Amino acid sequence: MPRYPREELLAAFERYNEARDAASRTGDWNVWAAMFTEDAHYVEHAYGEMHGREAIRDWITKVMAPFPRMTFPQDWWVLDEERGAVVFQCQNQFPEPFQADGTPFQFPNWTRLVYGGNGLWASEEDIYNPSRDAPRVFKGWLDAGGKLQRAPAQRIRLVRG
Repeated sequence: MPRYPREELLAAFERYNEARDAASRTGDWNVWAAMFTEDAHYVEHAYGEMHGREAIRDWITKVMAPFPRMTFPQDWWVLDEERGAVVFQCQNQFPEPFQADGTPFQFPNWTRLVYGGNGLWASEEDIYNPSRDAPRVFKGWLDAGGKLQRAPAQRIRLVRG
């Protein structure tokens, strides 16, 4: 694996976060998909695997279509310089309406990014338990008055082991 300077990894991670936040603000997830190499590999435990930036773009624009302004605030992150990777925990956070106590509807997700050079990421893997967390949180959000922007274009692929 190539080694990259710490400053380059941190700058790429900052741009990744900026692209994610811009996508959440605008609802245009193409800007986030552009953060991956052309041959990137993406493992998403609820939706399967994607190979290549365009497959990632196709997936993310479809999966985010019902809630394009969902946010993903990070609770913590760790830089693995030796492997050119960043691991972080974020929340899959729904927009308003919030819970009765004022907190957002959300559930945690761990992500591992591996850097591919030139400011782009060669892989991402999201690790969480959507069959446990997503239905409960999503139902709570809908019950509180949350509204989808459009019908879901992709369904979660539940893996039972």
